[in-house]
Amino acid sequence: MTRHHGGAGRIGRWAKALVAGAVLAAGVLTGAPPASAAGLGQVTGFGTNPGNLAMYSYVPGGLATGKPLVVALHGCTQTATDYYNNSGWAQLADRWGFAVVFPQTNSTNNLLSCFSWFDSGKDTRGKGEALSVKQMVDKAVALYGSDPSRVYVTGLSAGAGMAADLLADYPDVFAGGSIAAGLPAQCATTQAAASGCQNSSQNLTPAQWGDKVRASAPGWTGPWPRVAIWHGSSDTTVAPVNATELRDQWTNVWGVPQTASATQSLPGGTTLSVYNDGAGRPAVQLYSVSGMGHGLPVSPGSGTANCGQSGAYFLNTICSSYYTGLFWGLDGSTGGGDGGGSTKLPAPGGLAVTGTTDSTASLSWSAVAGAVSYTVYRGGAQVGTAAGTTYTDTGLSAGTGYAYTVAAVDANGAVGTASPAVTATTTGSVFTPRCWTDNNYNQVAAGRAHQSGGYAYANGSEQNMGLWNLFVTHTLKETSAGYYVLADSGCGA
Repeated sequence: MTRHHGGAGRIGRWAKALVAGAVLAAGVLTGAPPASAAGLGQVTGFGTNPGNLAMYSYVPGGLATGKPLVVALHGCTQTATDYYNNSGWAQLADRWGFAVVFPQTNSTNNLLSCFSWFDSGKDTRGKGEALSVKQMVDKAVALYGSDPSRVYVTGLSAGAGMAADLLADYPDVFAGGSIAAGLPAQCATTQAAASGCQNSSQNLTPAQWGDKVRASAPGWTGPWPRVAIWHGSSDTTVAPVNATELRDQWTNVWGVPQTASATQSLPGGTTLSVYNDGAGRPAVQLYSVSGMGHGLPVSPGSGTANCGQSGAYFLNTICSSYYTGLFWGLDGSTGGGDGGGSTKLPAPGGLAVTGTTDSTASLSWSAVAGAVSYTVYRGGAQVGTAAGTTYTDTGLSAGTGYAYTVAAVDANGAVGTASPAVTATTTGSVFTPRCWTDNNYNQVAAGRAHQSGGYAYANGSEQNMGLWNLFVTHTLKETSAGYYVLADSGCGA
């Protein structure tokens, strides 16, 4: 049986359990951007629209011209409204100031409302859905005065597959991309080949993957988009090998090694591998989320690094949209891929841990000439600023290791190069992971999982465990207090 959220083949049993997407209720816009209070709005008249797509957008009230533009593509069985409500991009648009376009496909194009990432008549430059999205970008730039040099595309699953194709098709349009639970650009060119891409390695070399990108926009020699790749290690819908193949594809396009320049631990069991370009700037970033299944990583909450809402295929682990936005420089920093060429302040030297308690970690570093302040990051997310060269982070968990970096900020507010990371381990007892093997009914009764719509979901990771009954059995591993992941392959996995 074909099992996928990416678009080709039969409707498997997994699809029957999905909840239909919400009906779009926003008004139609033909000229001016929507007011913030209006939320998501439809835009018509954006071109010939050969892909038969609908265009929706969100523009924060009072948005100035010259700001970035993000294109966000939903997954199968979803709508623009689902992605607007749950992905976190609208929240970040309000916080950082940029417009978002939410393209929407339909069941006429594909039975499960998937973007056609596997159809060369629809996902290549100048054709079908790819051209429709390009026309949406042109319309948005004209309507909202967006900066055409700072246009980015992101997507989930089938939307991620299409996002990868768009980056290859239009490197002259997109400065960066983010591919969540997706596939390499032009992995499949027919519907029959789609399942093979989703489920197994294609056994291509990095150069062969890179050639697929180079052939998508003949004659283009750069600059290439900067690409973030997100994937759960327990994704059984789009195999995690696709993340490796995406890494191989885009590092080859950039002409950099497939060996990471640096790695870092982030929240939600996420490992970040960074692949720098020749100038030392991140060109490709690979985020692997341990134990996560198929979906977009989100992290509801009010903290700096929180965004999005959890739900079907929106999994409560880490806010991928936030970290992607930092990578692109949407927060106003130089970022990794905003196309800025300004000179950054160098990284502070001598970052060291000067003390820890059960709930705090104290740091110090050397001063940087020209710095007016310093930004402190924990696990890649900003946690504070300092006027001097010391900082104490508070509210931490006992017996836990935290990775810190520091960057200098100049008089114009530009954030410089981050320092190498140091790890501070708080004092106190270390949490010891534990495992329980039981049927789904008992796992829910014991408080390790919860049920919704007749299905059981692991608390914390929100992984789908199957039907909520006495006959389906799983092993759940508690990796931190109240956070459970599927561990059927063994508690030590």
